Amino acid sequence: MTTYDDWYSDMGGAPVIEMRSGIVRVGFKQEKRVQESFSAAAERTALNWLATRLPAWVNSDHLTVLGSLGMMLAGGSYALARWHAWGLLAATFFLAVNWFGDSLDGTLARLRNCQRPRYGFYVDHLLDSFGALFAMTGLALSGYISPWIAMGMLVAFLMLSIEVYLTTYTLGSFRLSYSKLGPTEIRIALALGNLALFVRGNPHVFGGRFLLLDIGGVIGIAAMTIVLLVSAVTHIAQLYREERLP
Repeated sequence: MTTYDDWYSDMGGAPVIEMRSGIVRVGFKQEKRVQESFSAAAERTALNWLATRLPAWVNSDHLTVLGSLGMMLAGGSYALARWHAWGLLAATFFLAVNWFGDSLDGTLARLRNCQRPRYGFYVDHLLDSFGALFAMTGLALSGYISPWIAMGMLVAFLMLSIEVYLTTYTLGSFRLSYSKLGPTEIRIALALGNLALFVRGNPHVFGGRFLLLDIGGVIGIAAMTIVLLVSAVTHIAQLYREERLP
């Protein structure tokens, strides 16, 4: 059997691969997390406060599952809102559940010094993708937004997520926010929109031709597309400079 005694490490710092005695072991250097949203400081304080008060039997896996279930149930509540406006309030509640679990799992793991970087990164973001699918499908079925715009938002979100994950792997930088906006701000915007729709119904704009959420959805798609293109061009240029051929 071939024996390898070399170490190979990615220039960006994310993966580290050790190959010895024909066995491949993949390590994972912690990426640089970039979180510069409006709520980041207050949220960090709140999460640390909550994490220190959770009972010992609650672990990060429980919180990850809770957060994922919260987003799936939010999607189901949006679908229910097609027949009962109370589904909008239920969706708001489950968005809060999603925030609690999805935001607190990593904080708890770091506080208790029981981090599993590769496992946590993979599971957390895989479940985030499924959560986005459930949420956007629920919105598409709700009657409060055109299905094609909801699906457009899903595609834009997943494309931007791919860019973020590739950047994490190649450059070792994991960006959680853009232009002071992050996941928490998006949840807050959705919750406020839910409350407005619950109070005012499902208004049409521009002569009744468009739903109000359609306008917000188009703005969201445009914003995510711009961020995606700017980030892609910036990171391609950076990688080209760092790995310029002689």
